[in-house]
Amino acid sequence: MTTADLHTATGAYVLHALGPAERARFERHLAACDPCAQEVRELAATAERLGLAVAAAPPVHLREQVLRRIATVRQEPPRTSVRGRAGRWARALPRMALAACLAAAVTLGGVAVWQYRSAQDAQDQARQTREQAAELTAVLAAPDARTSTGKLTDGATGTVVVSRSMDRAAFLASKLPALPDGKVYQLWFDDGGKMRAAGLVRDPDTSSATLLDGPLGNASGMGVTVEPAGGSEQPTTAPLGLMPFPA
Repeated sequence: MTTADLHTATGAYVLHALGPAERARFERHLAACDPCAQEVRELAATAERLGLAVAAAPPVHLREQVLRRIATVRQEPPRTSVRGRAGRWARALPRMALAACLAAAVTLGGVAVWQYRSAQDAQDQARQTREQAAELTAVLAAPDARTSTGKLTDGATGTVVVSRSMDRAAFLASKLPALPDGKVYQLWFDDGGKMRAAGLVRDPDTSSATLLDGPLGNASGMGVTVEPAGGSEQPTTAPLGLMPFPA
């Protein structure tokens, strides 16, 4: 890693993508480079917001449900020295306990499968978040990144960051008003007057950064509208703001 590379490693450092040796060297550089330190703080805050936007807690009833089902499993009784029929019953009890355990295992199997699938979904979401954060960081830190800022509504502002070399754009919003249930902010590419869906703003209540879905293509700008939850194929309301892409 050359000295020039150190100044472009802020995104990789924030996303823990540097090896041990590169990380140690970058941290030594970071201690003496105020611009890089500032950029690391800003990118770390953006990555944190992206992570919080998809964070999900496990269902509150899961622990109680598992404990309640475990309580129905019969325990193996202590062995006794009784003879005859009582002895046969005593010898049979461990098998009955095993059968009960197996039955409970079948019942709990559905819970285990659900837990496994939930864990897989969480891992997939985490991986997607990391990938999106990496792409967003790359756009914001691109050498050819250019910005354009405009007013939206009720004091809110929006800034679009464009990297022509990466063919991608990011949208940074500040002070977007909270929307009623069932509504969402949607982003659009402006392809010569024709709007192309470019994703949703996931965290509108605070300052947020969103990577626009898809390449720039022939888009000359972008817009923001309020749409039904889940988004629309085409805008259904007047744009809150239209921002041309910087040259």
